[in-house]
Amino acid sequence: MVVVALVAILAAIGYPGMSALINGNRLGGSANEMVATLQYARMEAIRLNRTVTVCRSGDGIHCATGDIWSTWIAVVDSDRDGAVDDVLRVGTVAAPVQLRGSSSIRDGRIDFRSDGLARTIDSELLNASFAACLPTSSPVDNVRRISIVSGSRISTHAESGGGRCDATANL
Repeated sequence: MVVVALVAILAAIGYPGMSALINGNRLGGSANEMVATLQYARMEAIRLNRTVTVCRSGDGIHCATGDIWSTWIAVVDSDRDGAVDDVLRVGTVAAPVQLRGSSSIRDGRIDFRSDGLARTIDSELLNASFAACLPTSSPVDNVRRISIVSGSRISTHAESGGGRCDATANL
């Protein structure tokens, strides 16, 4: 009985720390998956001398619009006819992690041109962000922001969302 009581006490003490560790790893893994896709798309655009698009997807095959990115794809239009010819990579986030794109990502897509730079519709260098969020207070920094600046520089950092995943607060 004493051993069982000690195990129960140790489990009660260790559970909150383990929960924060698991949630932090979920967030980090989701953010890293998006960063890897963005970097891969940029490198492939340069290598193929073609525009490579990273876009939100509902089925893992076609691009879709929206700000919640539970599934995304990196695609190339090899013959430049406006249709997806090849899906290069598929990425996902598992619930309860939420991934949202900022409003500067037009039509739910980021196009890396053959020079390796992503541009806006006005041909300006893209400045956009994503927020991977987990609605929990454990860990305190429950948001991982992924930023794309100057068309190609990709970075991540942790932020506190106060335990919430509000679309306006995170982007």
